[in-house]
Amino acid sequence: QVQLVESGGGLVQAGGSLRLSCAASSSVNTGGWYRQAPGKQRELVATISSGGSINYADSVKGRFTISRDNTKNTVYLQMNSLKPEDTAVYYCNAVYWVLARRYDYWGQGTQVTVSS
Repeated sequence: QVQLVESGGGLVQAGGSLRLSCAASSSVNTGGWYRQAPGKQRELVATISSGGSINYADSVKGRFTISRDNTKNTVYLQMNSLKPEDTAVYYCNAVYWVLARRYDYWGQGTQVTVSS
């Protein structure tokens, strides 16, 4: 069982920055961040593969940066120029492939609140 521990959420004013961290108990294939705002479905924010391929949601391109430190089994999300619409619970996701079968693990979620 893989454990994911998130940190870095909080309250920030619009235009501010936050950095989220997700520490995994073992090495990660593809790491990612998703978010869920009240009354909305969970949506992808960004993913980064083991080879370094990155994917962003259009709504965060140019403002958010995902990165990883494989020596620490940690995935980061640097969030700049935050907007009130970025307010959500952010969830870390880790994907593992074992014998061609995909396994997804999720963190407990961290609240990000952006005030206007």
